[in-house]
Amino acid sequence: MTQMDQKPFIRLDGVKKVFNVGGSEFLAVQDVSLEIREGELVSIVGPSGCGKSTVLSILSDLNKATEGTIEIGNEHSPFTPGRDVGMVFQKALLLKWRTIIDNVLLPAEILGLPQKESRERAADLLDMVGLAKFADAYPQQLSGGMQQRASIARALVHDPRLILMDEPFGALDALTRERMNLELLRIWKESRKTILFVTHGIQEAVFLGSQVAVMTAGPARMAAHFDIELPEPRTLDVKTTEKFGAYTRDIYHLLGLN
Repeated sequence: MTQMDQKPFIRLDGVKKVFNVGGSEFLAVQDVSLEIREGELVSIVGPSGCGKSTVLSILSDLNKATEGTIEIGNEHSPFTPGRDVGMVFQKALLLKWRTIIDNVLLPAEILGLPQKESRERAADLLDMVGLAKFADAYPQQLSGGMQQRASIARALVHDPRLILMDEPFGALDALTRERMNLELLRIWKESRKTILFVTHGIQEAVFLGSQVAVMTAGPARMAAHFDIELPEPRTLDVKTTEKFGAYTRDIYHLLGLN
């Protein structure tokens, strides 16, 4: 069976979320439909406040959808959000009193996973993200980009099936962000995890994603999907190609930016 023939790992169909705020209803997202195959890295792009983070919160079971269908996994391979989701946020949110390896171990501790095996896995993950020499350092001794690499290792330590990344590189400077994009692609290739990556950077979304879902504001909705077909392995040079430019122009147009 080819990847294109596989049943989706994640399927959202007509998802809507309404929040009650001070006695009034606030429509966060409506008509969100999306299919993701296992092992894909999918970008969601859109302006601030368009509901991208709300989609992640629904997938992580932190919020319940008001309407619509959400399917993750299947009857032969049930999905448990608390065990099967890893989260990476805009800020690394490392505990300053814990060493880097102990920060990485935190999800395994919370889940009660075997200590010896988890520590070995944490050490392997720190090696994968290029931080093996900093296992016993503290967060304040690392740069912002290094802290984010540690947070990615932390999201992987309990071997989740789905990684949700909420604008994880938004607080980094431009050059560090470019390096982290390349690092993420390398880590994704090595881990083969399913990753949903939220960003408001159109070029970042196209560069990283095997698929890009575009959300628009006012009211927030899923406007379009693009299957991104670019040369592999992706390097920064791909951003100079006509095909990359065509994808970004189409998304700019959808968002009313050209």
